[in-house]
Amino acid sequence: MQDRLPSAWCPSSQSQGGPDPGSPTGSRPASLAVECRVCGDRASGFHYGVHACEGCKGFFRRTVRMKLQYEKCNLSCKIQKKNRNKCQFCRFQKCIRVGMSHSAIRFGRMPQAEKERLIAELATGKQTEQSPHEANLASLSRLVYSAYLNNFTLTKEKARAILTGRAGQSPVVIHDMESLKNAESLFLGKWNIEREAELVMFNRYQHRSVEAICEVTEFAKSIPGFGSLDLNDQVTLLKYGVHEAMFTLWSAYMNKDGILVATNNSFVTREFLKTLRKPYSSVIEPKFEFAARFNTLELDDSDLALFVAAIILCGDRPGLLDAHQIEELQDSILQAFHLHLRNNHPDAPRLLAHALQKMADLRQLVTEHADVVVAIKQSDAAFALHPLLQEIYEDMY
Repeated sequence: MQDRLPSAWCPSSQSQGGPDPGSPTGSRPASLAVECRVCGDRASGFHYGVHACEGCKGFFRRTVRMKLQYEKCNLSCKIQKKNRNKCQFCRFQKCIRVGMSHSAIRFGRMPQAEKERLIAELATGKQTEQSPHEANLASLSRLVYSAYLNNFTLTKEKARAILTGRAGQSPVVIHDMESLKNAESLFLGKWNIEREAELVMFNRYQHRSVEAICEVTEFAKSIPGFGSLDLNDQVTLLKYGVHEAMFTLWSAYMNKDGILVATNNSFVTREFLKTLRKPYSSVIEPKFEFAARFNTLELDDSDLALFVAAIILCGDRPGLLDAHQIEELQDSILQAFHLHLRNNHPDAPRLLAHALQKMADLRQLVTEHADVVVAIKQSDAAFALHPLLQEIYEDMY
């Protein structure tokens, strides 16, 4: 599978190529040990009037530029590094309280002509039908959606057609040991009675994960601007983003009863997965819980394309060499996403804010997933982690 991944993904190419993101020579000079005024994390610089970390800087920029409105919270939540993604309303109020400035980024880094046009529109109260800036964002949305359709074999539309019986052929249902044996015999031609159901299921999970990682990687390489990034940064973004993207996409393959595995035309029931011995039974269940919440947003494939692109282009991943360039790319994607949601879901004005909250939920989901993988590795001598997955998890958590 590695020939489909960026060459810098392999450890050998990093040692022969550019500097290691974790080495002193491969990163920018360390800033003074100043705390973020919002959450207490290490500040990366003086942003929008206060010392702030990359996470709070990006959060404030997105909130103001896109005029996001969060559901009101009356608890006056204490904002700290460990919980800063839990309550967006209180986090933004804290940003304002410590002195972060609205006006500092009201127009961001728009071209001067575009900025002047917006100022004129605000002064007159009139807005043009579609500005050149919006036309560029719409074009970006189309490019990202095209990349999505070209690189993901199972879209949400196709998955829902199968799950609702509109696709014609029904998948094989795996709901107990006997149906698992029959499915294994059907797809692999034999059943090894010595293997436990847990190992069979987890090996299938690993196989599908590697396929999904390759699809996400090819999609990332098709996002405008991604290929211009330093190879070390491409690897870092993928290493930290592939599981978040994968679990997002898998939400489309899930309903309350189970998950569709379209590569071998099977549907594994949720109840059967719960019967696996621990910690194997804890692998997929949290993904069902996330999917139930995420699917209430009712995003379609064109929405998901931009959402996954925004996940990949996160400028606050550890060890990035040029976080600023990545932030600029993500900012364009998020502006395109905002415009697209406004046109595609006109009756859901807070949809972008809800979607961004799910990005925070995904980070927690991946952290918990890594803990389960470690628990399996420690408890089962027969367990073997796929080399690509092992490399992704290495030094992450």
